[in-house]
Amino acid sequence: MQRKQEIFFLILILLIASFFRFFDLGKIPPGLHPDEAINGNEAYLFPGKIFYPENNGREGLYINLIFLSFKIFGPSTSSIRAVSAFFGILTVLGLYLLAKEVFYYSKKKNILALLCSFFLAISFWHTNFSRIGFRGVLLPFILVFFLYFLLLGIRQKTTWLIICSGVFFGLGFHTYSSFRLAPLFLLGILIYLWFQEKWRFKKFLIFGLKLLLPAFLVALPLGIYFLFNPSDFFGRLGPISIFAQENIISAFRKSLSQHLLMFNLFGDKNWRHNISGSPQLFWPIGIFFLVGLAIFVNRFHLYFEEKKLKNGFYYFIPLLGFFVFLLAGVLTYQGIPHSLRTIGTIPFVYLFSGFGSIWTVNLIKKITSKYKFGPFLLKTLIVVFFLFVVFNQANRYFVLFAKNKNVEGAFCKNFVEMGKYLATLPENIKKYVVVNEEGVPVSWINQIPMPAQTLIFQEIVTYRKIKSLYIKPEGLDKIKLEKNSLVLLMREDEKLLEKLKEKYPEGKIKKDYPIIVFELL
Repeated sequence: MQRKQEIFFLILILLIASFFRFFDLGKIPPGLHPDEAINGNEAYLFPGKIFYPENNGREGLYINLIFLSFKIFGPSTSSIRAVSAFFGILTVLGLYLLAKEVFYYSKKKNILALLCSFFLAISFWHTNFSRIGFRGVLLPFILVFFLYFLLLGIRQKTTWLIICSGVFFGLGFHTYSSFRLAPLFLLGILIYLWFQEKWRFKKFLIFGLKLLLPAFLVALPLGIYFLFNPSDFFGRLGPISIFAQENIISAFRKSLSQHLLMFNLFGDKNWRHNISGSPQLFWPIGIFFLVGLAIFVNRFHLYFEEKKLKNGFYYFIPLLGFFVFLLAGVLTYQGIPHSLRTIGTIPFVYLFSGFGSIWTVNLIKKITSKYKFGPFLLKTLIVVFFLFVVFNQANRYFVLFAKNKNVEGAFCKNFVEMGKYLATLPENIKKYVVVNEEGVPVSWINQIPMPAQTLIFQEIVTYRKIKSLYIKPEGLDKIKLEKNSLVLLMREDEKLLEKLKEKYPEGKIKKDYPIIVFELL
């Protein structure tokens, strides 16, 4: 493939990736989940923190990137999600660069790199998390560039590339809790390199310092934070871990089997993450993934048996990365299989898929080459396949998923409507919101449960501050409503409404679902 053709197809893939990630971003998915909203609220109210302990704890990098987005575009749902979309596109580019290094010694490295990035560009799994305000999407981005600079630096024997790799590795700790398994991945790489290169200890130490010192320095602020706040390090990991189950072996076996099956048979059931229960991979790409994975395992085994460690290195890294980051899901027991906790497997899944697709095309080429019309048929099949998967995945996300009523519920569209309703009320009306929904309490808003965060964000968008008073149901007894007051209930509760009516008989109850209010005007 000529260089101009390669650049053309890469630009085309990035344009497709941009459409999948930015089209109608503020409205699809519909609503704004409280987990997204609190990221936006804290970015606006408390920017610059290393770690945000609320909502079971979140690393600060993503939230501070949202702050920058707000500075450029102003607070909005689109501004929150634009961070994910932007880094989602960069991950597609990064996978292209990484694939060129992984397949460097292949004659088809350029085509392989384009295929890997194309499959990622149209991936429902990656597209979805590139359109949600969750920090997890930063993890694949970090991994592809960490590995790209590492492999390029090793091949070119260039110090600054190894240092860049270390910087990305250190940044990984500021992204998502699943990255805490990355030291296991890095340890495996370093041990392999030790035996592959047959380095003397001094040379190995120098290489390690080039890689680990910048990683340590970049990760250090978060490490210091956890040193003084050890409880934040564990967050909610303890209760959802397989080690918290009665039968650990049985829990591990069940979690492992479900996570292995999620790629091709039964995927994540959470409507925020997936079309509930459907495979994470579109079936033809799922087949390519299995083919590629099998070939990677086979070739690594052969090279290892023949003691050709240098040849096996490029098969070892994706295999190790895949299984290490799969553990992030396997070691948990809640909501399994879990496509967000295992988001670190994405770069490796699509490396396997790209490689498997080339092997499949070569097989078809052998079969069709016996016939005169074989080359034409093969080219036709390839064009039809690419058009088929693009339109299928676009329809799958923007129609089947985005217009499903379950998705509106999963992203709390009703809470957004409540927040917008509050924002339309006249300035002279005193507003109370009864948060009678369950959720993790948030300390900076008087331990009010998480669902209120979506309403709070709508107020920030409109007023640039919180104007309503958020209370728990029991807090109603502690307030006295005056004229020009309004109480909004986040969930219908007849007992609460009757209680208000008894206390303030001149008030009126209005129901226009999901808006349920008691007015004293």
